[in-house]
Parts: sequence; structure tokens; C-alpha cells
Amino acid sequence: MELLSPGIRVTQLDRSLRFYTKTLGLREVRRGDTRSWGGGIRVLLEDPKSRQRVELNWYPKGSIFHGPFRPGDALDHLDFDLGPVPVSAPERAYRRLLRGGARATRYHAATTAGWMASAIDPNGIWIVLTRRPTPKEQRAMEAVDTAPVSTAAGSPGTRRRRAKA
Repeated sequence: MELLSPGIRVTQLDRSLRFYTKTLGLREVRRGDTRSWGGGIRVLLEDPKSRQRVELNWYPKGSIFHGPFRPGDALDHLDFDLGPVPVSAPERAYRRLLRGGARATRYHAATTAGWMASAIDPNGIWIVLTRRPTPKEQRAMEAVDTAPVSTAAGSPGTRRRRAKA
């Protein structure tokens, strides 16, 4: 298991991105959208000199993570990368956290299609376990990303490739 980055909860994503990129000089590395299963938008930033990373997390109303925001509550989570492991790995790691004294959340492999699991440490900090696609999964995703699709006018088109993580 490898510590990836702390996550900071933000209330205005665009304003926060401008501050962290323009004022502090961090660069956007990756972004993701988990609103489809009740999450929010996350943007991973990196300091070009130190290579240290921080993730900005914004949760819309209706997200299970959305709630009252109080200054000082901004540390959202610690994110650990399990690597390119099978779908079962986040659930095993989640169970290990629970045995070690963490509290359960509604986010585990069964609710996130096997991509991540979260538990709450004894101090109330969320611990997020994520996995990267296995090489076989990566190849399958790349094949889907470049498959021909029909455009709105009905003529054949090509799907745009997603940026590789």
C-alpha cells in the first residue's frame, strides 16, 4: 500500500483550482467525477518542484459526502493506492482496516464497482483505498475508448481518447 495524497474538501472548485494553480503554482495531474455513485469531483494537483500532491474534492448537494462545511474540517481523506490489483483487493484491505479499529462507510468494493473502499480512522479521518486497472483491464478500457461510434448526424465517428492516468 502506498500513500498517494491528502484530500482537501473545497466548497467552490473553480475558485480553489485558480488559487492552487495560479497562486501556489501547482499543476493539474488528473481529475475524476464520481457523482454517478454519490460522490463528487476530484482534482489531483502536483507541485512541479517537490512532486508532492494534494487532491481537491468538491461534493454537490445530494452527494452522500456533502454536508455543512466548517473551517478546519477541510482535510477530507488520506488516499492509498493499492496498485493494479484485482477487484477483490479493495474489499480485503477495507476489512483489514475495520479489524484494526476503523469504522465502516457505505463505500466499499460492492458499492464502487471494485475501484475503491473507504473507512473512517479512529480520529474521524477518511481512509480511501483505490486500485488502478490491471494491465488486462487497461487494454479493455483503451479498446472501448477508441471504438468507432456514431455522431449526432448519424455518420461514423471516433471516440476521443481519455487522457491516461
